[in-house]
Amino acid sequence: MIKKIIAAVLLIALLTVAIVQAMDKKTDTQSETNETAQSEGLKAGLKAPDFELKTLTGETVKLSDLKGKKVMLNFWATWCPPCKAEMPEMEQFFKQDHKDLEILAVNIDPQLDVKGFVNQNGITFPVLLDDKDEVNTKYRILSIPTTYFIDSKGVIQDIFKGAMPLEAMQQYTEDSK
Repeated sequence: MIKKIIAAVLLIALLTVAIVQAMDKKTDTQSETNETAQSEGLKAGLKAPDFELKTLTGETVKLSDLKGKKVMLNFWATWCPPCKAEMPEMEQFFKQDHKDLEILAVNIDPQLDVKGFVNQNGITFPVLLDDKDEVNTKYRILSIPTTYFIDSKGVIQDIFKGAMPLEAMQQYTEDSK
């Protein structure tokens, strides 16, 4: 009789463990799916999330205020070698005549000497400071530099990850006319 009770208790314990493990696997699978969706970042064809940031000079820039213009939105950091490499070409691109294009460079490490970096490198395009890490999070930036090309209606047309050469900047902005 005692053997039957022990066998029944063991059987119930094994079933309980099996059920708990099955439920954990289902939760893990759901979490992995959510993490994968978030890790992929924003995609072309989606509306660009609006934001409001201050420039180095204290002016406020709001993305939605630029509706009607195309926007080249670049995420970068002062310590990032590929970011440093693309800055001179972004400056050269900025100095070209682009009537309906805004270039915005969102700095994700404003606690460092961004102003010194900008002055040292002769950057004249608008540099925005993401001091609360909100825009970086909204755009799901996983690697820098990353550049979003947003059309005049506020829709993401293309995304370029890595240091972008001048020719690519010209091509991407020509394609989104």
